[in-house]
Amino acid sequence: MNIPQLQIQTNRGMLVLQIDKPIQEIEQPKATQHIEQPAAILEMSTTRSQLSIDTTENRADIDMKSALRRGNENAQYGMQQVMEGIARRAQEGQQLVRIENGGNAMVDIAKQNTERPIAPLGIRFVGDRVKVKTHISPGTLDIQATSQKPVHDVQINKPIHNYTPGKVTGVMEQYPSIQIDFKW
Repeated sequence: MNIPQLQIQTNRGMLVLQIDKPIQEIEQPKATQHIEQPAAILEMSTTRSQLSIDTTENRADIDMKSALRRGNENAQYGMQQVMEGIARRAQEGQQLVRIENGGNAMVDIAKQNTERPIAPLGIRFVGDRVKVKTHISPGTLDIQATSQKPVHDVQINKPIHNYTPGKVTGVMEQYPSIQIDFKW
């Protein structure tokens, strides 16, 4: 007996997915900076130091005297010589007054006036440093420094972001099918 047969043949559908991955690029540029440091303001003021040296006495030792000083010394020397001359004349007068006491007063006076003592050797050292008078007025130095703040200019750069989205494409490689056969 022949039984009718039903034959079913199926083919599955095949879907192929083509995937393009997304691409993401991120770049962060460095910040743009401009830094400037202005120079400090520097103010300086000074007063000079002063040195005074008085060499008047040393100059007098080597006979370099001022006219006023030389005049005063000559006046004193003249006065001293006048007084010594007066004293000598008075002494000679007293010797002559006592001539009756004996002795040879005229010869003694002549000897006193003609005999000179031997002059000392004229070598002497001049320029004694102890006689130099010095005076120092120290100077001053005042420094004022004013610092300046730095000039800092910063610009932040935005990130560079490139994004290509991914894509999924479906392609049917094989479509599903059903085949039905009926046989007797």
